[in-house]
Amino acid sequence: VLSFIIFICYIASLAASFMMAPLLEFLLALFLFFAYASKLNEKFKGVHWPLTDFLRCVTAAIIYFAISIAAVSKYNDGASKAAGVFGFAATIVFAVDFYITFNDLVTFLKQGSSDSPEGHKTEDEDSDSDSD
Repeated sequence: VLSFIIFICYIASLAASFMMAPLLEFLLALFLFFAYASKLNEKFKGVHWPLTDFLRCVTAAIIYFAISIAAVSKYNDGASKAAGVFGFAATIVFAVDFYITFNDLVTFLKQGSSDSPEGHKTEDEDSDSDSD
């Protein structure tokens, strides 16, 4: 929702050249929302969903911070200032989401590393079978 509000502010402002970043972020967030809602993350196991969400949060926080600084410092109209203020709020929101998603990603990666492939013998089992 915040990305869509920022997008609308940039359309109405003199800083319309910045409108593409919030639009893409809004569409990406919408896609991931529907992917999780329709259980696509369970159907497509080849995609690392926590990593995808993590990268989205990191890039969104960095991009929103950069374009908010540019919008607030370079443009003087009210819509640009509003977009900048909302952009700083979005930076904080995405930073918090980044922290939460990072913890989920660590848990996801620990689960993947703890699964040992079946059918592989350890060195002790191999040495015991050779002595028989």
